[in-house]
Amino acid sequence: MLELGVPFSDPLADGLVNQLAAQRGLESGATPSKVLETVAAIRRRSEIPIILYIYFNLIHKAGLERFIKNAAKAGVDGLLVLDFAAGGVGQLRSAHAQGRALPHLPCCADDAGGPHRTHRQTRQRIHLLHLTRRRDGMQKQVASNLASQAARIRAHTKLPVAVGFGISTPEQAKAVASVADAVVVGSAVVNQIAKHGKSKDLSKRVSEFVKSLANAVKSI
Repeated sequence: MLELGVPFSDPLADGLVNQLAAQRGLESGATPSKVLETVAAIRRRSEIPIILYIYFNLIHKAGLERFIKNAAKAGVDGLLVLDFAAGGVGQLRSAHAQGRALPHLPCCADDAGGPHRTHRQTRQRIHLLHLTRRRDGMQKQVASNLASQAARIRAHTKLPVAVGFGISTPEQAKAVASVADAVVVGSAVVNQIAKHGKSKDLSKRVSEFVKSLANAVKSI
């Protein structure tokens, strides 16, 4: 699954790596509509599931119903709205395009109602639960209470649990995969792009890095 970030001027949930990436994106002329054009272009070659990593201001400015409709038409499979708690899922649900629902992937740890409330409001629309209590960014080690947090969520739902942020090495990916159903890696991939963005070997370098993470997860 590909998590595609939509550049935003005030990425408060992001660490430095993604903040700088958002700045580069904005300076290059990236807009939400152009990101959707990119998704549509990918769809002509691939059916890989695509989730938009986005802030709600961008959706609000475009118009909730209009954005949902255009995103679904472009081929987006879901939304991870960084500053939109699970309690607002009903608002997203009411704006779903006819014939196609875009699931919202909430962050349980950020929802004041806890895992039970998150599950109750999203059980028909969610594919993954995103677990974190920190800003996005690469971390030196996996949280020591990760297993207990995942267990706390699983006590209320049978839905898959995806864990991020901060995972940046194959060893960390393997450790997280041992207690979660999916591993979310963002900043570490973005950092590879930042380092090698002007290199002809960019695709190869990013592919090799992602492959190292995938192999670590599969080794369990």
